[in-house]
Amino acid sequence: MSNPESFIDEVNEELKRDRLFALMRKYAWIAVLAVLVLVGGAAWNEWSKAQTQAQAQEFGDAIISALEHEDPDAQQTALAAIPAEGDRQGILNLLLAATELAAEDRPAALAALASVENNAALPSSYRQIAALKRVIIAGADIPVAEREQILSGLAAAGQAFRPLALEQLALLAMETGDTASALAQAQALLQEPDVTAALRRRIAQLIVVLGGEQPSDLG
Repeated sequence: MSNPESFIDEVNEELKRDRLFALMRKYAWIAVLAVLVLVGGAAWNEWSKAQTQAQAQEFGDAIISALEHEDPDAQQTALAAIPAEGDRQGILNLLLAATELAAEDRPAALAALASVENNAALPSSYRQIAALKRVIIAGADIPVAEREQILSGLAAAGQAFRPLALEQLALLAMETGDTASALAQAQALLQEPDVTAALRRRIAQLIVVLGGEQPSDLG
């Protein structure tokens, strides 16, 4: 019985191989297509990266060229002519605000900052710096309660511009005549991590103005 069984097994194996080869011939195009898709996808990815890099380089070069003008009005004109959308438009508006402020066009600077601050599609860091700059530039034109609300949000733990927002809160307390609170906030700010040397010097001067003692490490 062993020989007939062996013969049957061999026949079965041959049939299986025949069916396998037939399937491979029938569906080989799928494998070829898969290879083409993989290769094409990799090529598209590389091309897309190159295009993105080239566009970023072009955008950066245009900004540098615009800022090379010494006249703020010429800077504004050049910046406004740069095509941009999304995050890049946010960057342009921040730069336009700076040039408009240099050109003493305060309303235009505030409008440019507000457009960034209120654009929920932009990164939070862009919006936060725009909010901080708007509060600083507008000053008393923004009600005290509104400024305090904005600055308190920026001064929350973990926020990128917390030290600068805390400084503005101390100045706001001094502006409203709350000297004790302003002094306490200024002294507390010196204990914050990531306080730059320039900010420490400003806060030390503020503490002295408020009637406190100059910090010993800055004496």
